[in-house]
Order: sequence, then structure tokens, then C-alpha cells
Amino acid sequence: MKKRIQTILVFIILLAGSKSNGQGCVAVRPMGCAVGGSAENNGLLMKKQFQVSASYRYFESYKHFKGDTEQVERVIDKTNVINISHSVDLGVTYGLSSCFSVAINLPVIYFDRSSLYEHYGNSTTTNPDQLRFNTGSKGIGDLRLSGYYWLFNPHNDSLKGNISFGAALKAPTGNSNVLGDFHKISSEGTDSLVNKAVDQSIQLGDGGWGFNLEISGFKKLFKNCWGYYNGFYLFNPQNYNSTITRGTLVNVDPIIAYHSIADQFAGRIGLNYTLLPKHGISLSLGARAEGVPSHDLIGESDGFRRPGYIISSEPGLSWNHKKLFCSLNAPVALYRNRTKSVYDLADPSGLRHGDAAFADYLINLSLRYQFGGMKH
Repeated sequence: MKKRIQTILVFIILLAGSKSNGQGCVAVRPMGCAVGGSAENNGLLMKKQFQVSASYRYFESYKHFKGDTEQVERVIDKTNVINISHSVDLGVTYGLSSCFSVAINLPVIYFDRSSLYEHYGNSTTTNPDQLRFNTGSKGIGDLRLSGYYWLFNPHNDSLKGNISFGAALKAPTGNSNVLGDFHKISSEGTDSLVNKAVDQSIQLGDGGWGFNLEISGFKKLFKNCWGYYNGFYLFNPQNYNSTITRGTLVNVDPIIAYHSIADQFAGRIGLNYTLLPKHGISLSLGARAEGVPSHDLIGESDGFRRPGYIISSEPGLSWNHKKLFCSLNAPVALYRNRTKSVYDLADPSGLRHGDAAFADYLINLSLRYQFGGMKH
């Protein structure tokens, strides 16, 4: 109960002012939280107006953390895991009115993961040449159907601020049991391949139905300067999916036998300044947080997961020309924490604490184009 109360408090803080995007072995899926703020993605649509969007995200995670302590020896010894992620979130939004719109989003994902421990092992005894091998996945992620409502008419030129509320249904269209070939070596030095599920962090989906709530807002502070905030929480009520964590149930603790279907959260807050109004060029600077909680708000939290969160600074540049909008954000990690999972917390000694790899920075590039619509 204490852990759930803490998670609720984190969620309330995020809703009060923020939004974000996941990095590394903490498996935050490419969702609305991974492509910028909802107010931006939703746009200011007129009735019967369409918006098409594509949001690209890239990161490379390679630094391991246990709690908020970096395991620097992993990079020095080259035993670290390296995840490379490319994803494009494709979206279509339609304005049912000046205040209410609906959207459909589908991420297209490419993951590559290299490691020693999943194959020959990190030890120089089992892997004397310290050989590193790759696994990966590519395809569609989990589809989202969303609705957004602006509290005030966003086309009111005298408006100094606004708030948008959103809700979405997440469908498990992404494969949550992608298989890959893992290299194993015998005592005689013979290499063989074992086909089993790839790591949870590079699975295309989580395998469960879910829903999320969002809030976005902006407020004019002074000439050409606006404050913004976004909050996002994905509820995944199901406990775990059918993907076996280690490829076999032999010698696996039942708590982590299968992949957990975990909640995720994100938040974002900052300032946007219109540097060149005639040319539609703006600069932004903000803070963002994202992560996976140890305990879900609804349902059980068994299964294998790597909970944790990242806090980043987020500089950005955007360009707006008529109905075309482009933005580039590059969040830089300031604080990373791999928190204890349900499995870790079950250790009576209190010593068990898994690790996870995080990225130093992200690259987020978004393009939006609007067409059609009725004059307001």
C-alpha cells in the first residue's frame, strides 16, 4: 500500500506539471509520452480539420545503474549492454469540433541490443575473447486510440492560456514475444544457437490492453514567452504476459517467470520563447521525467520488469510555417535511478537490487501537417 501511495503522489506531481520519453533497459514503450507533449501533438485543430504527424525518436543506452549509482566498471570492462532504438510514431488526428479531437497513433520500431552476458557470458572464463553478439526486433508497436478536449476554445485570439485533457485506449498490436538467436558455447568450445524471447526492453509491445490519461496546458507569461506542461500515465491492469523471461521456466523464480505488463508515466514542464515571430522560429527549455513504477496502480505487479526513472533537461527548437510544424528536442539525462522491483523487494535480506542501462540523451524530431477544416 505504501508503494502505491508513493506512485500516486508521483502521478499527481506529474499532472501538475510535466511530460516525457523512455530510455534504455527500463522498458518505457514508444507512446504518447515518447513523442513530445500532447498539446503539441494534438495541435490546435478546427472542426473537420485533419492533422498527420510523424515523430522520430533515437537513443543509445549503455550506462548501467543500480539505484542512482552508476556501475562505471561495466563500461570500462566492456561488459555493458548496449540498446539502440529507432522509432517513428505515426499519427492521424481529426477535429470533431474546435475543442474536441480524436487521434490514432501507431509506432514503427527498430531495436538492436548487444551484450556478452546473454550469450557466452561476461566472465573471461566462459568468454575469454569477450565476444559480443546482437539480438533485435522490428515492426509495429502498440496502437492507441485517443480523444482530446480543450477546456477553452483554442482559437480565441485573446486567450492567455488553456488546458487539454486526454484519454486513450492501448491495444496490444505490438509483438510481445519476439524471438532471437542467442549464441552459446560448449565446454569443448563449440558454438550453437538457442532461439528464445529477446530481452523485455526490446520487445515491440507489452502484450496487454491498457488505457492512459493525459493533461496538457500552456500559459502566456510575457511577450513571446509561454509556459507549458504535460502529464501522462499509462494504466496496465493485467499482471503479466505469456513471454518467458529466461527462455525456459527451469530454475526461474515464479515471481519473474514471465514479462510484467507494467504501467508507465511521463512528465514535462518548461518555457517556450518565440525568437523570430515572422519566421515562426521558437526556442524552448524545460525539464522532463519518465519511467516505470515498481507497482502498478491497478492490478498486481508480478512478472519481470526493470522499474526506474530518468530526469532530463530538454532544450528544443521549432519552426512553424502556415500548416506545417517541425520540432527538434534533445533531452539530456541529469538523474537516473533503477529502483527496486517487486522481485527485488521480496528478498528478505533487502540486498537484492537489479540494474538497468540508461542513455545519456535522446533525439526527438516531430513533423506535423494540417489540412481541411471549417473556418471558426
